[in-house]
Parts: sequence; C-alpha cells; structure tokens
Amino acid sequence: MYKIVLVDDEAGVRESIRRRIAWKEHGFECVADCENGFEALEAAERYAPNVVLTDINMPFMDGLELTRQLSKRYSNTKVIILTGFDDFEYAQQAVKLKVNDFILKPITAGELTAVLDKLRAELDEEKCRKEDLERLRRQLHESMPVLRERFLERMVSTDLSAREMEERISYFMLPLKGPDYLVLAADADRFGDKRHEGQRELLRFAVYNIVQEIAGREPGTAVFRTREEKIVCILSGEEGGALNDKAQQIAEDIRHSVETYLRFTVTVGIGRPVADLQELRQAYRSAVSALDYRLMLGTNRVISITDMEGRRSDGASLPTSCEKALIVGVKTGTREEVRRAIAEIILHLKTSNLPIEHCYIRIQKIILSLLQALDELGGGPPEPFGDRVNPLTHIYSFKTLEDIEGWLSDTCLRTIGRISEARNDFSETQIRKAEAFIKEHYRDEGLSLKAVCREVHMSGSYFSALFKQHTGKTFVEYLTGQRMEKARELLKFSDLKTYEIAARVGYADPHYFSVLFKKTTGETPSEFRQRTAVGGP
Repeated sequence: MYKIVLVDDEAGVRESIRRRIAWKEHGFECVADCENGFEALEAAERYAPNVVLTDINMPFMDGLELTRQLSKRYSNTKVIILTGFDDFEYAQQAVKLKVNDFILKPITAGELTAVLDKLRAELDEEKCRKEDLERLRRQLHESMPVLRERFLERMVSTDLSAREMEERISYFMLPLKGPDYLVLAADADRFGDKRHEGQRELLRFAVYNIVQEIAGREPGTAVFRTREEKIVCILSGEEGGALNDKAQQIAEDIRHSVETYLRFTVTVGIGRPVADLQELRQAYRSAVSALDYRLMLGTNRVISITDMEGRRSDGASLPTSCEKALIVGVKTGTREEVRRAIAEIILHLKTSNLPIEHCYIRIQKIILSLLQALDELGGGPPEPFGDRVNPLTHIYSFKTLEDIEGWLSDTCLRTIGRISEARNDFSETQIRKAEAFIKEHYRDEGLSLKAVCREVHMSGSYFSALFKQHTGKTFVEYLTGQRMEKARELLKFSDLKTYEIAARVGYADPHYFSVLFKKTTGETPSEFRQRTAVGGP
C-alpha cells in the first residue's frame, strides 16, 4: 500500500474525499488529513507519504508553498493540487514546482480515482526501478573483487588511456600512487603428489592468499589473478632501484612461504621497473618473460628479467650430430640412442644462454625434423604426438626443459614401438605373400629370389634376412623343401617316371633332381617309391 496525506482547510471537503474513495482498492492508505501546510509538513515527517493531495488556497501555508517545502525535504513525494480557482498563474507555478497533477474543484470520485490509478502505476514503476537498481548495486558490490581483477588484467594487457586508468584506479580505490611501478608474476610449478589433483583450484587460491598477505604488508601494491592462472602483483612507490629490491624480497618470501606451508613450489618472475602507468603493459610482459626462463633454469626460483638480459646471446649452434643421432635412432628403432640424443639436446639448450624464444625455435626445428623422418618412413603413426596435438605449439604448455625432455622421449619411444609393430605386421604380410607365391610357382624352373622380391616389392638382401627370420630357412631351402614335398607326393601316389616328376617340381635335369632328393631325404627317388609302395613310412 502507498501512503497518502489529504490537506484542505475545509473539514467537510477532507471528510467527503476520505469517505468517497475506496483507497485500498486503488492501492493507497490515507494516513492523515490536515487543514493547512504546517500540519501537512509534520504529517510528512511522521508518515513519509508517497502522495500529498493538497488544496492550493489555505491559510498560514498555501498548497504551492507546501509543495515547495516538500520538494526540498521529501523529493520523492508526489503532489496533487486541488483548487477551486482556474487560475493560469497558479498552474504556471505548479508546473515549475513539478506538481504531478492539477485538479479543479469540485472533483468527482471518478476523476480522483483515475488520477490515483495513474499515480499508482507511476509509483509501481518507480518501485520496480528502485528494486532493480538496488539489486544491481548488490550485484556490483558482490562482483567488485572480480571486476577489480578484470580491470587490473586489462590494465597490464591492453592499451588504456591515462584518463580511464586514473578513473578506474580511483573507483576501485587501488593504492597505485607511483612514481615508479614494477610487476611480479607467480606461477605454480607442480602441485605435489597425486593427493592434490582434486584440490588444484583450492591450492591456487591458497597461493593467491599468500601473495596477497605478503604483498599487502607493503603500501602501494595490488594483487590479482589472470585467466592464465598466474598471480600478478603490481608494486608502486619509490624509484626503480629500491622498488626492485623490495620486489626481490617479496618474491623470495612468496616462494619460501608456498614451499613451507603448501608443500609444493612456485616460480616468480620479476619484470623491469617503469615510470608511467601506461607502461605497465611492458612491465607485465617483462615479468612473464622472466617467468618463462623457468624452462631453462628450472622450478622453485625467483627470476629477474634484468638478470636474464645479461645472458642474451645467440648461443652456440646445436650440434648437428645430436639431431642426426635422434633421427637415426628413431628410424632404426634404437631406444638407447634416442634417449641419449634427446638428453644431449636438452643439456645443450640449458647451457646455451639462448633467449627463451630462440630456445623454443630450436625445439620446433627438431620436431619438424622428426615429422619429416616419420613421413619418409611411411609406416609411422599418423599422429605421433597425440590425437589433434600440434607439437609446435604444445611445447609452450611445458614449464621446464626437463618436462619437454620427458615428453619428447616418451613420444619418440612410443613412436618407435608403433613403427616396429607396423613393420612387423607389414613384414609378416609380405612373407606370407612370398610363401604363397612360391607354393603357387614352385613348378617354374626359372623361379628365383629376384622374381619373388619383385612380387613383394623388397630388396634381395632385406627380403632374405626377413624371410630367414620368419621361416627359419633361406629362400633356396624353402623352395627346395616345397619341391621335395611335392616330389614325395608324386612318387607315392602316381606312376610318373622320375624324370617326369623332376619336371613337374621345377627341375629340368633328372639327375640333379635325384641327387638333391637323396640329399634331402636320404634316399633316391626309386628307394623312396619302393619303400612307400610296400607300406613303409
């Protein structure tokens, strides 16, 4: 219910209005009726009405003056003027005072209820708007930490105008007064043992709390988390040298506290100091760049970009022998050679004093060489580095060269295994094909190793070694065995002459056939036929 106060110096008019209007049906409660403006102001202070319905011509304080006082003291109260005077001057003043409606007496109940219904709709709309604004204020208050973090992230990652920066810093009450600024970037190395796997978000928040607590001891600091799960601290204050010393101490305290209390490690990168808020982007980039050197230096460290700048050089070239050894090891399936080559490559990168981006480029070149070698092999796995994994970009997900070494070794050794399996499958298929070809063409006197190699698309030396490995016999031994087996069948179950059998199994010279048969079976063809004909074995 909305509250309404009636004001008229005539008691009969007030009583008539109160009696004739069904207030509740129209959403109102008449909380008071007053005979002049002074009484109305007292009622307004007591009841805080939503609407004041007042006569314009009253003693002591008329309706216009009452309206003026209400607008000063209770600006949200709506006023309806009732008057028996059709006076343009009154109307002009009422409009200037932003009166909600101006009604001429005598007024009917229908006219007044129409005005009340209109006011109720306005009040309902205003109430909804206020509730929406209040809800937005609450949501804004609840979201303030997230909004603050997102602004800080924008400030260090995008170009913002000086004016926007200053306005937002003031709005979020960030204590970044300068004159110099410096950025720290902390990132968890590993979360310890497997017991922590389900608690990673909690552990990241614990690191964030530690950084907040340690950095919060110093004036002029702001801490936030990025969407890449790094924790960033902006320091501001004294000139660059002193600020850098403070950053070193804060970073070391963070590293030590995480290791001591959370039982895992973080690495902290310290950027270059800058002398302007709009240079914070460069300060942040340099901090992240310092953190990237964890790849070469290892984990659980404080790394300053100014220290790493002195290490910048082209570095010694990666020995081609290492890369060649790796490729040869993969092609030949020599696992130990592969492990040794990768270890030598990683050791070289660790000691090469290369800029981090050059280090990544050299690893990418090695990966490209591996992919080319696998393509040349033809039988390698279609995606040796994993399903839908781009190895050239995947290396950026690793935090240390040791991680890359493990990944590269596992991939190469797994690939060797798959290539070996594929080769074995292919070899077995080809040898079976060769055996079938021999069994089909053993009668051909001109059947040779070269003819079989052409059939299975292999070199003679490779086929011979593979054939012996799979069958336990040389090509000649296997062919001779097939021919002698068929000859025994013909001797036992046919009346063909020896020279005819020799021709049937691929020998044009019957004498040579007889010599070979005896050498193979220990009997001449005649002896074998005689013995088997009388029931011998």
